[in-house]
Formats: sequence, structure tokens, C-alpha cells
Amino acid sequence: MKVAFLATDMVEQVELTEPWETVEREGWTPELVSLEKGSIQGVNHFDPGDRFAVDRVVADVSADDYDALVVPGGVANPDRMRTAPDAVDFVRRFIECGKPTAVICHGPWMLVEADVVRGRELTSWPSLATDIRNAGGIWRDAAVVVDNGLVTSRKPADLNAFCKKLVEEFREGRHVVREAIGGRDAHR
Repeated sequence: MKVAFLATDMVEQVELTEPWETVEREGWTPELVSLEKGSIQGVNHFDPGDRFAVDRVVADVSADDYDALVVPGGVANPDRMRTAPDAVDFVRRFIECGKPTAVICHGPWMLVEADVVRGRELTSWPSLATDIRNAGGIWRDAAVVVDNGLVTSRKPADLNAFCKKLVEEFREGRHVVREAIGGRDAHR
């Protein structure tokens, strides 16, 4: 299984590294997909962390290249990515195809920007609750929420639950895709 990790500078380091290590322990192949070539800067809350080499640029990849997606948080990471149409389209395509997707902390901003939260239950860093509700999502204050292949968590303290559910959903593979109109389910 090939797993895309979508992140850029100011990614919350532990939200990148712990799921990455989980993916590797499962024998799956993680790839860091970002906005530009080179490396990205991790952070530990507001303090600089390590740098991470970018494997692929989002403009050069497709959701078809991967089996699953992880979007880590950090405030600036998804805030910058949600202004990049290629990154937003990349996330949207995973959800539209029913591919398992795991998003933590401020990462759900990418889901809001991709317009894929309507009618879905999810969680996030608490400050995103209004954004999620305004986009038609149902925000829950829980360590982890799973909705039809979409795994979301609030913060680094939730990483154990997040990684456990990520593995479960990724093992299941594609999920039924709900139609936006009429409430019907369809496999794509």
C-alpha cells in the first residue's frame, strides 16, 4: 500500500512522524507530498523542529497514485495548503473516490476547503468547529471520529487513537461513496 502524506512548512512534527512510523510498521510505503521540491520545516507547537525531504510535488501527482492519504496539522501547514488549488483538488479526489483518508488537528481545513465535509461527522482542533459546521459538517469533540473511511482527530494527545483507526480504515481500503444529492450510495 502506498500512502501520501500531504504537508508543507510548519507541519506539526509529531502529527507527521507518528502516523508515518505507523505506516512503515504496517509494511506500507509513505511518501511526503508537498507544494514545492526540497524539504519542509516541522514544528513542535511553535518551536522549529526537523526538516523533512519532499518525495513528490502535489502538482505532479494524482490520488490515483496512492491507496490512502494522511493530512497532518499544525496551524500554518493546512492554512497555506488550502490556498493551493492542486493540494485542495488532491484531497477532494481522495474523498470522492472513497479512498481512506486520515486528518488531524488543523488538517480538516483542507477538507472544508475541498468542500467534502457536508453531512459527515468529524473532529479537529476545537477552533475549527465553526468552520466545519458552516461547511455542513457535524463536529464532535472526541479523540477520534471515523466516518466512512475518513479518520479525524483533534491534537497530538490523540495520536494513539488516530493511528489505530488509521490502520483499521487503511486496511479496509476503498469505502462506499455517498452521493451528494439524493443520499444514495455508489461505488466508484
